[in-house]
Amino acid sequence: MSKIKEKEIEKIRRRVEEEFPSDSCLQQVHIARKILAREAELEGLSFLEYIKLLGKQVKSVQV
Repeated sequence: MSKIKEKEIEKIRRRVEEEFPSDSCLQQVHIARKILAREAELEGLSFLEYIKLLGKQVKSVQV
């Protein structure tokens, strides 16, 4: 489902590292959130709609 490119992920990572230079845990959370937000945007969904869609897909795989 991910249509985001490695270059864009790297750009997000660098930007977040600048925002939170001394907290790697906080960096990871923000990187993940920003990647999910970008994927939602590419799918034409809101962040919440995209998260719900991912949750439904996980449930259908588990059944």
